[in-house]
Amino acid sequence: MMLSLYRTAIHLGAPFIRIYLKHRIAEGKEDHLRFAERKGKSITPRPVGRLIWVHGASVGEALSVLPLIESLLKMDELLHVLLTTGTVSSAELMADRLPNRAFHQYVPVDRINYVRRFLGHWKPDMALWVESEFWPNLILETQKRGTPMILVNGRISPKSFAGWKRARTIISRLLQNFELCLGQTREDAERLRQLGAKSYKCVGNLKFSVPPLPAQTEELIRLQQDINDRPRWLAASTHDGEEELAAYVHKELKKTYKSFLSILVPRHPTRGHEIAAMLKEEKGLKIALRSQGDPLTPETDIYLVDTMGELGLFFRLSDIVFMGKSLVPLGGQNPLEALRLECAVVHGPHMTNFQSIVSEMSDFNCAISVPNGEALARAINHLISNEDIRTSMIANGLAYLQSQSEVAENVKNEIMVILQNRVRKTKTDATT
Repeated sequence: MMLSLYRTAIHLGAPFIRIYLKHRIAEGKEDHLRFAERKGKSITPRPVGRLIWVHGASVGEALSVLPLIESLLKMDELLHVLLTTGTVSSAELMADRLPNRAFHQYVPVDRINYVRRFLGHWKPDMALWVESEFWPNLILETQKRGTPMILVNGRISPKSFAGWKRARTIISRLLQNFELCLGQTREDAERLRQLGAKSYKCVGNLKFSVPPLPAQTEELIRLQQDINDRPRWLAASTHDGEEELAAYVHKELKKTYKSFLSILVPRHPTRGHEIAAMLKEEKGLKIALRSQGDPLTPETDIYLVDTMGELGLFFRLSDIVFMGKSLVPLGGQNPLEALRLECAVVHGPHMTNFQSIVSEMSDFNCAISVPNGEALARAINHLISNEDIRTSMIANGLAYLQSQSEVAENVKNEIMVILQNRVRKTKTDATT
């Protein structure tokens, strides 16, 4: 009943959807040059042979599935992979990082005519959904075509679980279309079971298989020369409220280390000028703004990196990293990217989006949890002044990553079982 109401509302709301999408184009949130893809159209022909369609919401999901895509392509030289996402930033990133025989398309808006146009063009042999973006029309129409679907790296947060329990009829109807639901953790797999998944298990979290974030070698060398041997830390992917705490940490540490440098990378670069003004006018600090090409000089207090896609560079420039979105109650950021680039990680108490990972990191002694800005300053000082502890944490982090290194292969094996069973069934049906 509720799904029928959803489909009717989407159909009747077509004029409002068009207005909303035009507004997103005007704001730069949609790719106007490729907007036809959001209507299910494509100028790219379907490749000959078997095609697996992978869908992830945005950058994080797309990055996590890259090793799986590479593993699938190595297994079958005739296979192609279509990756869909819904954001401009993820499309730009995938243009550089997808391997041969894999290509990107924007996911269609969840209107039935757009969805049917998309599926009619691509005719995927299998669909893999990443994490937790469930578009009802896309799922139901894919199932109607007889295309096997698998949920990979499925994630159901406690908040989402509570919400879906109030709409159990809907989520159960959607999950039952998946031949297999692979949870990131055992807790995710159990929540998927309770919400109606007919087949579920956990074989690991694909985020462990993501390759290191890239960096430009020439720029890395140049900045290393600019920074020289200054004691430093990196505050990565910060959110509103955390930049003031970073300023507090900087002032505290500068009492001990006269040449102390803070590198600040806000999660949303568009806030760069606002943050710079606050740090200059309210905190009296000397700021170099990367988007403006400001030089990083010995007098720079905070190097404010208000650019996109450069965390790989700055993880390589500082082996002490605070992961943002964790001293404010927003759920935290992925700490594995910092571990992979040999950083000692510090985070706040609000890491609910990565609770299982944080718990395991604590067991491996490769992260420090702090409750507030004062404790953050003490932790950064502790790591700067104790090289042995810092080195040990980094080694422990690499060992933790190594302990989960087979995840992509495990997920690929689960996919191949279902794909091969489907091929055998098709051949059997053809001969009877």
